[in-house]
Amino acid sequence: MLRMKYCHISALVLCMFLLSLILSIQARHHSHKRQRHSHSHKSSRTFDVTKFGAIGDGITDDTESFKMAWDTACESESEFNVIIVPKGFSFLIRPTIFTGPCHGYLVLKVDGTIMPPDGPDSWPKNNTKRLWLVFYRINGMSLEGGGLIDGRGDKWWELPCKPHRGPNGTTAPGPCDSPMAINFFMGSNLTVQELRVRDSPQIHLRFDACRSVHIESIHIKAPRLSPNTDGIHIENSTDVKIYNTVISNGDDCVSIGTGCYDVDIKNITCGPGHGISIGSLGKYNSRACVSNIKVRDSVIQMTDNGVRIKTWQGGSGYVSGITFSNIHMYNVRNPMIIDQFYCLKEGEVCRNKTSAVVVSDILYRNIKGTYDIRSPPMRFACSDSVPCTNLTLSDIELLPDQGDMVVDPFCWNAYGDLRTQTIPPVFCLLDGFPQSILHNDIAHCTRYS
Repeated sequence: MLRMKYCHISALVLCMFLLSLILSIQARHHSHKRQRHSHSHKSSRTFDVTKFGAIGDGITDDTESFKMAWDTACESESEFNVIIVPKGFSFLIRPTIFTGPCHGYLVLKVDGTIMPPDGPDSWPKNNTKRLWLVFYRINGMSLEGGGLIDGRGDKWWELPCKPHRGPNGTTAPGPCDSPMAINFFMGSNLTVQELRVRDSPQIHLRFDACRSVHIESIHIKAPRLSPNTDGIHIENSTDVKIYNTVISNGDDCVSIGTGCYDVDIKNITCGPGHGISIGSLGKYNSRACVSNIKVRDSVIQMTDNGVRIKTWQGGSGYVSGITFSNIHMYNVRNPMIIDQFYCLKEGEVCRNKTSAVVVSDILYRNIKGTYDIRSPPMRFACSDSVPCTNLTLSDIELLPDQGDMVVDPFCWNAYGDLRTQTIPPVFCLLDGFPQSILHNDIAHCTRYS
């Protein structure tokens, strides 16, 4: 009997011990969670530009307040630093360089409106007219928010030096610098998301010498006839992703310059505008190198071009490893175009030359829709001396947007093959691989680093 009572007491003590242990572990776990949650709060700070003196009435110059907020956030020891541009305000900012590197990751959260001085006459005399907002040497930043970057470009577009803005529709001579709205130079780990950018005097969003760039869910808009208002331009940049974005403007929706590698463009709605372009490349006999570019799952509508590669005569280097896939075209002039005779002026600079940027390994897959019959649906105009090679077409269906007139594709010195039948039929591609390329001494293109 005593032994049974002892066993009952021992079991009760053991149960109480285990319960106490479990409660102790849970308490430590909750305490640890509270400490981590508290730590995450301590590691982030916010900086409202109005707390630094910004007025936000659209008239007062708020540049210095923005720079103070930026410098304070940049020097903060916190892991995350958020600069708030609050909703309901319009902030006037002069041309400004926001400089890094910063101690922690920086978020510029634009919920209000940011705008520059209104036109060339209001532009500060001692500031460059080529740039507005510049982010320089930033490693780890997000530009985001539901607000607006308003470039106020209409007065710049009407300068007589702009195309067809001079007397009787001419282009007048004279200085014609116009600012690009948002510029990232020599940055890395950069994100631009959920932002609206409107009416830049020139390029809306530019990345030069940047690495690891992610552009997500932004909306860029300018009038169809606004000159040189490219949506997104990248140059000398690697590991760039542009996703889920809507662009309508007066130039290329996306333009890819030299030194770009590993670029993925997906789910873009482009148009009106000039389409999605690689180039122009090789101007002034320069070397250009571009490879591993993907444009996929996108819509291009009412544009002057669809997917385009454009190079100048006299250049060198290469464009290779390009894929255009799953693209729907609606009333597009030149849906698929390679133009190795690209030229904006008449005369000496546009004459045919013996060197050219090599264009090779280009895949067009599942491109369907309608085209404007003023131009052929496919135009592959390749250099006389350096042909295009390894052009591959698969599942191409392009029909006239109006009427029954089907325009034949155009090829010049273009080598490639068809994996499937195409609409309209393509009979102009050359078979094989040209000897001129086999024996051509093409200098090696090294990646930007």
